[in-house]
Amino acid sequence: MAPITDGPIVYVDDDEDDHFFLKKAIAELGLPNELRTFRDGQPVLDYLLTTHEKPLIILCDINMHRMNGLELRRQIDANEYLKQKSIPFIFFTTGAGPEQVLEAYKGNIQGFHTKASTYLQLKQQIHLIISYWQACLHPNSFQ
Repeated sequence: MAPITDGPIVYVDDDEDDHFFLKKAIAELGLPNELRTFRDGQPVLDYLLTTHEKPLIILCDINMHRMNGLELRRQIDANEYLKQKSIPFIFFTTGAGPEQVLEAYKGNIQGFHTKASTYLQLKQQIHLIISYWQACLHPNSFQ
């Protein structure tokens, strides 16, 4: 079985500037993946429950106003249908303390990254994360 490489990248963040820079990085990297952007966890849950797409990954900020990233991850883990989709979930956030990192890893996540401070570093970070998941086998590779 081949890894999934063409599924959309789901990006959840309530910061407009971060959306701009991530879209720009994905375009400049020439990634074939469509980008599905959300500013809150609830619309992501609605999307995941109704889509037939097989997202490559979910990149999620931890600090959002209505439903934060930790709450979103807990909702996904609590829903058997969403849990079985086995979409890699990576926290991608501006900053986090040790408590948030520990709390995040109590759930079923596949990574925790703080956003780079320069655009070039951010672009390299996105390239590394996406390249890894494009090459990696996971349960969605067999469906």
